[in-house]
Amino acid sequence: MTSTPRSLGEKLTALMARARPGSSRRHTVRSLSADVEALPDSSVSLSRTAIGNLANGSQLNPTTDTVIALCKALGDVPPAHLLPHSSYDDLEALQAFENPAARQALVLLDRFGDELPGVLRLLALLEGLPEAELRNVIADLKRRRDDLGLKPIPRSDPVAKQSKGRRRTADEAAAYAAKALEGL
Repeated sequence: MTSTPRSLGEKLTALMARARPGSSRRHTVRSLSADVEALPDSSVSLSRTAIGNLANGSQLNPTTDTVIALCKALGDVPPAHLLPHSSYDDLEALQAFENPAARQALVLLDRFGDELPGVLRLLALLEGLPEAELRNVIADLKRRRDDLGLKPIPRSDPVAKQSKGRRRTADEAAAYAAKALEGL
């Protein structure tokens, strides 16, 4: 069962309620407006009224630049979080997915399919080992692989090699998605 997506205003209000980056205080409309104004390389200017209108839901369609500036001022929140879709409600998942190592780990874990529970149990066992012992285990596994005549595991992701052209950065992708939604 899918849940109703949270609105931009609800998400903005929740983000403002969190502690500000580098402070124990929460954002107010005034402090968020000042933080947006203080952003380097940004031409966006948001009044307290404009932020209040976004937070209370009376303005529903901000520009892409406004969304990106708000997200930067709120502590580099992924801009996709403010999009009105339930898939973008999970802030921690979006932040983790912006980490290239996390994306790579998901691709690798997906390859295990039904064997994933066993792999996770193995990782839990290996987690407590001292680094020297872990290196010994890895060396033993490599020797065993060679003895069995198995091919080495490639270090890079073969899916990434198949892509053509340049991929968008996270900011470019968020700007593209937000522009596509403008005017709806």
